[in-house]
Amino acid sequence: MTVPPEDTHDPSTAAYKKARRQYLKSTRNKDDRIEAQWTPFRAAEKKYKAKFPPPDLSDVLDLALLDDTRSGECKLGGWSGSADALVFRAVDLEEEKGKKVYIFPSIPGLVVIPSFISPDDQRTLVRVSLRDQAKHPNETNLDTHYMLPEEGLWNAYLKARHDGTSEESIPPRAATSDDQSHYIVAEPGPRKLISNEAASKENYATIAAAPALPYAPSLNAKPMSPTTLVPKLRWANIGWYYHWGSKQYDFTRGKIEVNHAYRDVCRRAVQAVPWSQVFSQDDLTDWGDEPDWTTWRDSYGIPSYAIVLRIYDADLDTNSEPDAGIVNFYQARDTLMAHVDRSEVCATSPLVSISLGCAAVFLMGAMSRDTKPAALLLRSGDIVIMSGPHCRRAYHGVPRILENTLPAHFSSVAGDDEWIPYEEYLGTTRVNINVRQVFPKGFDPGL
Repeated sequence: MTVPPEDTHDPSTAAYKKARRQYLKSTRNKDDRIEAQWTPFRAAEKKYKAKFPPPDLSDVLDLALLDDTRSGECKLGGWSGSADALVFRAVDLEEEKGKKVYIFPSIPGLVVIPSFISPDDQRTLVRVSLRDQAKHPNETNLDTHYMLPEEGLWNAYLKARHDGTSEESIPPRAATSDDQSHYIVAEPGPRKLISNEAASKENYATIAAAPALPYAPSLNAKPMSPTTLVPKLRWANIGWYYHWGSKQYDFTRGKIEVNHAYRDVCRRAVQAVPWSQVFSQDDLTDWGDEPDWTTWRDSYGIPSYAIVLRIYDADLDTNSEPDAGIVNFYQARDTLMAHVDRSEVCATSPLVSISLGCAAVFLMGAMSRDTKPAALLLRSGDIVIMSGPHCRRAYHGVPRILENTLPAHFSSVAGDDEWIPYEEYLGTTRVNINVRQVFPKGFDPGL
């Protein structure tokens, strides 16, 4: 596993000196005209990505600073933001005594619930993400290039580690230069951004019928052991299969049921938010036929089959079902560039984002990169909910995973040797679970 990086805040460390040398070398012939062309969002990304000097987080909202029980967590790695970097309103959570939900007047529909998930539940979600989600039939980024074992990459790694045996190499997925026409072949050079058409009720049929070729397996991939491949795991699909080549869903592959552990947390979070404090009857613009926020507290997360069977009140046939998403496995140097979620036909229902492991800087913008984004420091156990037509279609990204910020509750405990590999992995990792709803209530996709 990867060794946690050294602290770059301390000028006496080798890591600081190395970062300084690299910075001076890279900026020796710097053209200031390039920076002048950056959008405000791009400028923010560059600021927080910088390895030297370590970025100043004084303009990053760190809600953990308002909770005395998280004071130790806020000191980890030398990373701490500010408790008043953004204007917010704190509201009591429904049926969650002592917990607050934070609402932002300048970002309609953005909701943050700090420390919503208990330490025990955080460990459970990490186990589920690595052990259960990152394996067949759920697609991962490595499936394109490798014949991953049926039990999943993480489980193969654990088995070899437990047995003390030599690891069996995982073979690359066979590909030749002759069969490239059956795939999307990535062009050489920097990855090109794909600006997909926003999904809607009107164009859904066209999008659903579009061909979705897979990406071509690498011709240069070599056999690798599970230990070598685990740090290369970047994402695992949830629910409806998301096709990265077109940035649309490939409905022909069917839907896999969302793991109950994810569904339960999302349902509990959405139903705990007092939505009448987030939106009002005046918030009708761009909601479509009618605003659906009034039903979320009663119906979000209830499986559609339960409605049909009348397990719940018949009036709740306006359910919002989380049915798609992704688990991101960020390593310390990874970033998620500014992007907009345009693939869901439903552009208003809650997108629930769960942070686990190392902390990160999250940028929340507007409908254009030309608007300066708000910066938030997200720590393990925090939940962000993006909801409503403006927030769901806004640019957002993660420019920095903050080194050496793994909370103490992820440390191994006596008698639980099975947790040790998870703790080692999390030392340089942020696990982010994103769950959302693809179709609006009452819409029949004909699937």
